[in-house]
Amino acid sequence: MTAPAASAATPLAPKREIVGWALYDFANQAYTLLIVTVIFGDLFTRVIVGDAPDYALGNLLWSLCIAISCLAVAVVNPLCGAISDYTATRKAWLFATYVLTVVGSALLYVVEPGWITLAMLLVIITHFAFSLGEGLIASFLPDLGPRESLGWISGLGWGLGYIGGLVATAFALQFLGEVSLENYDTVRWVGPFTALFVLLGCIPTFLWLRERGQRRALPVGQGLLTFGLERLRLTWQDIQHFRDLRQLLISVFFSMAGIAIIISFAFIYGAQVIGWDESVRTLMFVIVQFTAAVGAIGFGLLQSRIGARLTYALSQGLWVLAILAIWLTPELTEASNALLGKQWEPQYVFLFAGTLAGLSLGSAQSAGRALVGALTPASKAAEFFGFWGMAAKLAAVFGMVGLGVLQAAFGLADAILFCLALFVVAIVTILRMDEQRGIAAAMAWQETGTRT
Repeated sequence: MTAPAASAATPLAPKREIVGWALYDFANQAYTLLIVTVIFGDLFTRVIVGDAPDYALGNLLWSLCIAISCLAVAVVNPLCGAISDYTATRKAWLFATYVLTVVGSALLYVVEPGWITLAMLLVIITHFAFSLGEGLIASFLPDLGPRESLGWISGLGWGLGYIGGLVATAFALQFLGEVSLENYDTVRWVGPFTALFVLLGCIPTFLWLRERGQRRALPVGQGLLTFGLERLRLTWQDIQHFRDLRQLLISVFFSMAGIAIIISFAFIYGAQVIGWDESVRTLMFVIVQFTAAVGAIGFGLLQSRIGARLTYALSQGLWVLAILAIWLTPELTEASNALLGKQWEPQYVFLFAGTLAGLSLGSAQSAGRALVGALTPASKAAEFFGFWGMAAKLAAVFGMVGLGVLQAAFGLADAILFCLALFVVAIVTILRMDEQRGIAAAMAWQETGTRT
């Protein structure tokens, strides 16, 4: 490896290609919200499994579905990325995950109450395909413009994603009604509705997004698995060249562990600790989706001015404030009522914490993805974004297990401070990363890296 050399900046891609790339986020967020978060997860635990009154078995089996798929993605993502980088087949792999997500989601319609095994199998397959697609679509980010533009491009994708999720969920809740056994014949359409939304929303992606790179055949005598493993072995040998990217991925691990907890437990926290009304719950959902879009786009634009590393660190700091606001909601309610002479209930002050959480959610995810793109050589984009996906999925498992243990010991109200610790560690870890050195390393690999 020679000394880092200057590399010509990647030109800004055509507008329609950038929009096509961002619309993948717009479409796929429907799966996250409708299947994982809002409707089908609830339908699975309370109706398909239906072990009232505590739904312990349903909750356990649902957690197993998500954990199994996350662990599978953690294993497959870097391997898939290594293969698709060399063969220039990222778009083909992405299309395969898209088809699996669409078909599997549509098939959720056939599941009847009590058909637990089929439901679990379809959820594991679709969540695996959806999550693998996240890493593959992200790997196209470095192709779309110079490194200083990746912040607003990533922010555009995340922002449209939250808007897409809001639109899809609003339509689904309007037409599908409540989750209940009595309404099962209607609410079961959540699967086909999600499939149709993803199917139509991703069409511009596959029409406009370009596959860059030169397609190469696998070396003689090597299959996909053996070749991919060999590529990963070589990358591991050269990992010191990408030490700043490695440091970033460690920070992303702790950040995504905290984010996974908030996504999974924020609304449970609101119900069990804050005791909110249904109207406040709905308002919180709208606020979080809207502010997440604002945070993603706003911090993406800010990144172009102050740099990716500082923007990412600020997003983690915003998370610390959000967690403190969640934990201190009762105290903040008392203080604001005394100061302003009001009689606000904690559930309404909790909306303020939700606003901070939404801004944090959009900004942290967008800034992290953009920073990975800035530190990634083009020839290893899918492979390194595969490591990004692996870190995120392992983080989700770590975060959920950690919170579960602490919740059993201290209760949910205090266990939420585990998230604060995770984001503090993410900040401390990122302080050791040198953004310019990492960019230089990525550019040098483009110029002189020859290993295949």
